[in-house]
Amino acid sequence: MDDRQLMDRLKVGDQVAFDSIFRSYYPQLVGFLEAMLRDRAIGEELAQDVMLELWRRREQLELKESLRSYLFQAARNRALNHIRHERVARRNEPLVAGETSATVDHPEDSNLVDAEIETALRTAVAGLPDRCREVFELSRVNGLSYAEIAAALDISVKTVETQMGKALRVLREHMAPWLAAAGRK
Repeated sequence: MDDRQLMDRLKVGDQVAFDSIFRSYYPQLVGFLEAMLRDRAIGEELAQDVMLELWRRREQLELKESLRSYLFQAARNRALNHIRHERVARRNEPLVAGETSATVDHPEDSNLVDAEIETALRTAVAGLPDRCREVFELSRVNGLSYAEIAAALDISVKTVETQMGKALRVLREHMAPWLAAAGRK
């Protein structure tokens, strides 16, 4: 039975069709998400979320592409949302912990300079164009390889290289005053 037939049966609530889709695509989605996030447990959780959403939305779902494309795009979106959520959570950790960072407890000059450099870097990264920032963060924050980023964003490795080059050039220019002052140029 092909994907179109499975989807037709799924729309009317056929549990056997859903089970067949699940068995066919779940392991592939877990592998894809694990490669993207470097965490099998989270990959499994997000793949389950994708499948659960497929079941919930089965009646109104109109696929413009293949079922496989739809599922992998949904998985990619879930992974990117997860990455964004983790980034926000990490950024807000000091606020949640009651501002107990070294710069608050020990306001020494070096700590203040480090805090200023970190703030400048965050501002510079936030100012990057969306795609450029997304590629930069997937590489530098999440540790994905260029090939993994290309697969996750559905772009070529060459595009990833170009976007990283642009990000690094902009960040170097933006950070030059702080790096020169700190003797790190």
